[in-house]
Amino acid sequence: MSSNVVPIETFAALPDHARLLGLDLGTKTIGLALSDVERRIATPLETIKRIKFTLDAAALLQIAAKYGVAGLVVGLPLNMDGTEGPRVQSTRAFVRHLVPLTPLPILFWDERMSTLAVTRTLLEADASRAKRASVVDKMAAAYILQGVLDRLTRMEAAAADEDFPEGR
Repeated sequence: MSSNVVPIETFAALPDHARLLGLDLGTKTIGLALSDVERRIATPLETIKRIKFTLDAAALLQIAAKYGVAGLVVGLPLNMDGTEGPRVQSTRAFVRHLVPLTPLPILFWDERMSTLAVTRTLLEADASRAKRASVVDKMAAAYILQGVLDRLTRMEAAAADEDFPEGR
């Protein structure tokens, strides 16, 4: 697709103390979540109401600049069987149009079950329907981003194990 769209190994090599921004692209909104500078915890940030691509991208990149973001994590809404449907196509199209506008590396991350998991959590917390509607997108973005952060932590631990095998 582009040199900006990268594998997770590229994210493992990003500069220290730079945040990641998670995106849950919906048809009406874009949920955003931000990592801490240690890239351990994803926090729901805000929801952008989609208007048209140029305005959506400008708002997104302005937020990325404001928080010193080093990379974008975009949820890829695969079908339950792992195939790509129309929502994946629209997500890939959004990223294809975003790539020329930013040098930031972009990682696609399987987002299956993210909205369901978040909705279930909100139901268990007895959140009202209006409250769920207002937070579900940014919470789904945090769920997606947390998956990447956890994977990066496991990669870091595995690399440390290779550097310092037991018995030394």
